[in-house]
Order: sequence, then C-alpha cells, then structure tokens
Amino acid sequence: MSTHVRHPIWLPALKAADARTFASLYAVESFARATVSSVIPIQAYEILHNEQIVSILYTVVAMLGLSVTLFMPMLIRRFARRWVYTSGACLLAIGSLFFVTDTLAGQLAGMLCRVMGASALSITLNLYIMDHIRKTDFMQAESLRMAWSMLAWTGGPTLGIFLYTRFGVYAAHGAVAVFALALLALFWTYRLGDNPSIRPGKTRPVNPLANIGRFVAQPRLRLAWLIAFGRSCFWTTFFVYGPLFMVITGEGKLAGGLLVSAGNALLFMAIFWGKAGKRFGGRRTMTFAYFAMSSALLAAGFVGETVPLLTGAFLLCGAFFTIALDALGSTAFMRSVRSYERSQMAAVYRTYLDFSELTPPLVCSVVLAFFGLGSVFVTLGLLAAVCGFVTWRYLPKSL
Repeated sequence: MSTHVRHPIWLPALKAADARTFASLYAVESFARATVSSVIPIQAYEILHNEQIVSILYTVVAMLGLSVTLFMPMLIRRFARRWVYTSGACLLAIGSLFFVTDTLAGQLAGMLCRVMGASALSITLNLYIMDHIRKTDFMQAESLRMAWSMLAWTGGPTLGIFLYTRFGVYAAHGAVAVFALALLALFWTYRLGDNPSIRPGKTRPVNPLANIGRFVAQPRLRLAWLIAFGRSCFWTTFFVYGPLFMVITGEGKLAGGLLVSAGNALLFMAIFWGKAGKRFGGRRTMTFAYFAMSSALLAAGFVGETVPLLTGAFLLCGAFFTIALDALGSTAFMRSVRSYERSQMAAVYRTYLDFSELTPPLVCSVVLAFFGLGSVFVTLGLLAAVCGFVTWRYLPKSL
C-alpha cells in the first residue's frame, strides 16, 4: 500500500512551527513594508505639496482599510488562513504597481492595497502564533519577533529613500514586490496552512458588529486594544511626520530616512525589554515605557523646529521606550482571548492598527491648522501619558 501515499516523503520531516518560524516570516514581511515606509509620505507630499492634505489622505485610507479588517474573519472562514495570508502578500506587490504611476489616484490605491495587505498578514500571523506558541511563552516569542525584524526596519527605510532619490520610483517600489514574493515562497515552504490544528473552526459565522460587541464587553480585551493603539500611534506619527519634519525643516529626504532607520535600529532592544518584562512584570514595564515615551515626545514638541536634530534625538528616545510596548503589549491580548473566538476577536483587536493610522492624521490635520509641526509630538505625548495611567491602573499585576 506504499504506493498510495499522497504526500512526498519529506513533508512529515518538516520541523514544527516555533517562535523562529514566525520571527522569520515577520522579518521578511517587515522588509516588504519598511522599504517604502519613508518613501510613501514624501511621495504623497511631492504630489500634494501640503502636509495637512497628506494627513487627510492618510485618514481616508485608514477609514477604508478599517472596514476590510472587520470583515477579515469572514474571509478567513470562506477561503482559509493560508489563502488570506497569500492574498495579503500579493496586495503588497500589487500596491507597488499603483505607486509607480506617481499620481494621486495611484497613491490612494497603492496605500489602500498596502493597508489591506498588512491587515491580512497581521491577523493571520497572530492566529498562527496563538495556535503554535504556549501562553507562557508569548512574551519571549513576541520579543524575538520584534528583534528579528530589526534589520528590516533599520535598513529598509534608508534603502527605500536611496533607491527613490537615486534610481526613481520604479526601483523603490520594485524592491517591495521582490520582498513580497520572497515572503510568499517562505510561507509556503513552512506549509502552515496544511496543519489541521489551525484550520478554520466550525463555529457559526458572527456578524462583524456582533464581534465588536463581544470584544467591547470584555475589559481585558479593551485594555489590550488601548495598549496596542497607543504605541501604534507613535509609530504612525514617527513614520509619517518624522520624514516630513526633516524635509520641511530643511534637513533633507535622506535625513528623514535615516531618522526612521535609526528608530527602527532600536528594535534589537526588544530582547532586553522581553527580559525586563519577565523580571519586573509586564504591568510595571509597560507603564514605565509609556510615561517615559510621553516625556520624550513632550520634549520633542517643545524644541520643535528650532533645533530639528535635537527634536529628532528626542523622537529616537521615544522610539526606544515604544519598543518595550511592541515586545510586551500583544501579550495582554493573547493571554486574555478565548480560544474558540480567536479569529473574531483578533480581527477586532487588529483595528487598533487601522485606528492608529486614522487618528493621528485626522487629529494632526486639525492641530496643524492652528499650531506648528511640533504640536504633533505634544499631542502624541499627552495620549501616551493617558495610556500609561490606564495601563498602571487596570492591567493585572499577574501579567
């Protein structure tokens, strides 16, 4: 009966998925997204010639992307996780085709593809992680994932700016397509979609609005969402207004790319923050990180455009403390969500990223109408202080 074997002999010999599996996937995905993270806001500014309208553009894209995120559980049930993950990687590559048109319509379509692709990749990867990593190992696994992405988020923005300024828009966005294809190849090599333990569940489909109600009804999930929202708002502001700040103050495009790369280079400290969380507890570490981030942002806003390089240094200090929240923040959700509703709750939880891409540009478009560019960092610093207080007040000491 050996002739009836349906799979090649090497498939059962594949290693079981572990923290390194997901760290490697996230690292390649990060290259696909980080390479043009500094190029996109600069490209939008060159098309629109107004930082306030750039904020409005980001707001529109985030609002459209939010609806896609909420319907992601239905897509996962209908097409299975592996195909949703695959489509997410493809959307990153398709977005590059729109960006190279160098038009407003192409910019909008490219940004929307990028948001939808990131949503699909983030939700499905989180589901895979929760299925394969034990709850007690979440903190170490997440810190490893952040650390492995350091190279991408460090070199990617500078590489993108270099390609964009030296060789043009085709080179910068063409690199994204290459990384997206590499991500697909790696994902299908791991064959995560063929593992029976991670196939879609048999539960009755739930309306997206009902999912929101279920999520909001659980205090621990609400808190996990706020923690993630606050730190993601920092990165949105850092990626969009950091490069813009350097261009507008005369430091140049390359300085903007270097600022983002320097902030991302600090991701290697995720391992340190993971150990700190284990030593002092997630609650104390995340609370400290939020208040320290707030102080750095308020200082950056106070200095503002008078000494741009000093402002950039304060932003880098803020990035250092934000990485603590990157390494530890998602454990609050992963330890709280019930196993039978992971798909539905993960989609609602993922909206923190959509709202963090929506809220800063929306708020900043109003703030910039009355104050200078430094006010953007002051506003973010106040939000960080609020998130720090809520984390200290409500996050369980046992986390």
